[in-house]
Amino acid sequence: MFSFLASFLFGAIFTLLIIKLAQKYQAALDKDLFGVQKVHTHAVPRIGGLAIFCSVLLAGAIVMWRLPANAQLGVLLLICAFVAFLGGIVEDFTQRVSVRRRLALTLLAALMGYFFLSARVTHVDFPVVDRLLQYIWISLPLTVLLVAGIANAVNLIDGFNGLASVVSIFMLLSLAYVSLQVGDTFVLTMALVVAGATAGFLVWNYPGGLIFLGDGGAYFLGFTLAELTVLLVARNPKVSPWYAALLLIYPAFETVFSVYRRFVLRRQSPGMPDGIHLHSLIFRRVVSWAVGERDARALTRRNALTSPYLWLLSLLAVGPATLLWKRTWLLMLFCLLFVVTYVWLYTRIVRFNAPRWLIFGQKKTQKALEP
Repeated sequence: MFSFLASFLFGAIFTLLIIKLAQKYQAALDKDLFGVQKVHTHAVPRIGGLAIFCSVLLAGAIVMWRLPANAQLGVLLLICAFVAFLGGIVEDFTQRVSVRRRLALTLLAALMGYFFLSARVTHVDFPVVDRLLQYIWISLPLTVLLVAGIANAVNLIDGFNGLASVVSIFMLLSLAYVSLQVGDTFVLTMALVVAGATAGFLVWNYPGGLIFLGDGGAYFLGFTLAELTVLLVARNPKVSPWYAALLLIYPAFETVFSVYRRFVLRRQSPGMPDGIHLHSLIFRRVVSWAVGERDARALTRRNALTSPYLWLLSLLAVGPATLLWKRTWLLMLFCLLFVVTYVWLYTRIVRFNAPRWLIFGQKKTQKALEP
């Protein structure tokens, strides 16, 4: 718990400092109030990822000093993560880094992780595929694509206050629990360090939205999540690879579904932003008072009311994954159930036919958050 608490403290302090300092530097503020995915009414610092990254560096250094056996691996992980973080944080400051360049950097970071950390997809519990994964020309591109895909997937779900950060914390705590069961101290400590830093950031991000995670924070969290998950499975044969699949399925399937929806159904570029992700639909069609006044106080409350729906959705995957981490067939079943649930829920909401229990739940949540 020392790792988590130290990182949490650093995260909260660094985030507060960045909130204060960012007001003096216009480049650090998100001033686009009318974009298709924008739901805030005033300029907000978008470099929360910088606070998380600095907190992980500082807390990680302390942890590595206390556990020198993991120091080399920890340094290599942070070097790889920095490459993924770099494209996002430069974009946060300049808005001049294209999606392709950011994707290229996450691919490079994943490639570095493959060789420096031995973070490799080695098996999927299907004998024929497992034999193919013994060849580097199969294992290498698959690993790189999956890790980079998760990094970009976390960035894609970062649409509302507390959404990507809380979902990431859920996944990181699950990784910490499973690594504790199998005795993997490196994954355990690094998962707690990153979770603590993210929780420190969350203090200032949710519900008020005083600072945003930004592309840098989303890419850093997504890449670190993916690398730690791959390492846990690769280093511990007891952990089913389908634990990784179920753990990460919410951001992963959101991305796959979005690409299908944009490219196949609408004949648009997969990288083109739009306002019909599941979280955007919940904001506009389930949190029904989102269509109305756009004063700052009301919009912030609506923003905050959206994320809990997606937290619960993610727990439908993270919970079973954590409890069933070595039971492959049950994990596969829950993967299928999650996909069916997601598609059913999306279809109902997009057709203006949201389930009544969602509407009932929003009314109770609204009353709980009202002053």
